[in-house]
Amino acid sequence: MGVSGSGKTTVGTRLADALGVAYTEGDDFHPPANIAKMAAGTPLDDADRAPWLDALAAAMAERSDRGAVVACSALKRVYRDRLRATVPEAFFLHLDVPRVELERRITNRREHFLPPSLLDSQLATLEPLDADEKGVTVDATRTPEELVREVVAMLGR
Repeated sequence: MGVSGSGKTTVGTRLADALGVAYTEGDDFHPPANIAKMAAGTPLDDADRAPWLDALAAAMAERSDRGAVVACSALKRVYRDRLRATVPEAFFLHLDVPRVELERRITNRREHFLPPSLLDSQLATLEPLDADEKGVTVDATRTPEELVREVVAMLGR
């Protein structure tokens, strides 16, 4: 989980490989209207996110017996609660990155629909993991390889 540019896809694909489980890209579950809205620089609201989260939760549930890594912003506690309602064993890895680095990453990446102008909206929406949530926050300014090693060790794999 994390805002755009935090490394969800990069770390997620590598983590899935290291764990030997499937990878799911949460952005693939957005309906076209959500993609168009974000591409136009308009933040999604809770109503926009609800069907996306439900579709993603269903996909997570299909793989829950085998395990999977899913990249999803999951910015608010209520979004994570919605996912956990379907997949109670979900573990959230919050990739934390300072704003200046996020802006650099977003500005330099290619072929992604979310413009840098939405970064502040995402940061304002972000609710870090609460102490009672199953998950951990990591410093995602480190290399993807370092993060994957840390998470694999943390999970005891």
